[in-house]
Amino acid sequence: MKILGIGNAIVDILCKVDDKFLDKHSLTKSTMKLIDEIEFKNLISEVKIEETISGGSVANSIVGLSQLGNDVGFIGKVKDDDLGKKYEEGLKKEKVSYLYSKKDEPLPTGSCLILITPDSERTMCTFLGTAGKINDQDVNLEIVQKSEITFLEGYLWDEGEPKKAFDKAINNSNKVAMSLSDLFCVERHKSQFLEMVKSRLDITFCNEQEISSLIDAKDFKEVVSFCRSIEKLVVITRGEKGSIVINQNNIVECESKKNLNIKDLTGAGDLFAAGFLNGYIKNLSLRESLELGTDMSSKIIQKIGARLD
Repeated sequence: MKILGIGNAIVDILCKVDDKFLDKHSLTKSTMKLIDEIEFKNLISEVKIEETISGGSVANSIVGLSQLGNDVGFIGKVKDDDLGKKYEEGLKKEKVSYLYSKKDEPLPTGSCLILITPDSERTMCTFLGTAGKINDQDVNLEIVQKSEITFLEGYLWDEGEPKKAFDKAINNSNKVAMSLSDLFCVERHKSQFLEMVKSRLDITFCNEQEISSLIDAKDFKEVVSFCRSIEKLVVITRGEKGSIVINQNNIVECESKKNLNIKDLTGAGDLFAAGFLNGYIKNLSLRESLELGTDMSSKIIQKIGARLD
């Protein structure tokens, strides 16, 4: 298998709202907030559902890689309930090998309310459900060892059982890539993420805000200096400024695409990672890989949701 994704198995529920809705519920635009089942039910009762998708950050990337013709698989924890069945069916439909045997769990399958405002920004309210209870027993050692790259997400990382799952995957992988996922995740797990980026990951995906927070950088020069010093591959998206990949003294930049009809930024980073990894796994140059990432993210932000047709 080319790439194995391990992440939160989350059913994405897409809804359009206005800024007043975010203010009413004290939600910070463009961030991810973890919520409990009660708050989830309260929020969903006030919105109109546009679409539901088998989501989760790494799952979105893995589907993108599958659509590009790669042999990929995914491990993510769901319950054997209605949403769990829909989740598995959704991935299989996209030709992704779903490598987790669902069973009855104390908590339901996880879901994420993606609130899209008129400016195309997305604000996420995530009820992790059983997805956040992944443990080392859920990670199949043989599958990890037979994959060229294991791709992890910061959203999944937490102390306790999820950390054991991460450790098992990282310690037995041929190569490890990880997305820092969100500023919220970086600030919550700063010391642990910093240690992983410096010494345990081969490839780190992040945006400028996340990496700046991780190292408490005053400006982007400090970010570049840090990334050069760790002798790893760091791929940074910078919004309108484009993207940059840093590997010691090899620094490559790619401009963002202009004049796009932006509808929804959901999945922009996920599909960027898919495009980049597609190039990387095929031994294309870093520039070509960045261009593939830019192309994928440019396509996805011109439609609603995190799936290319």
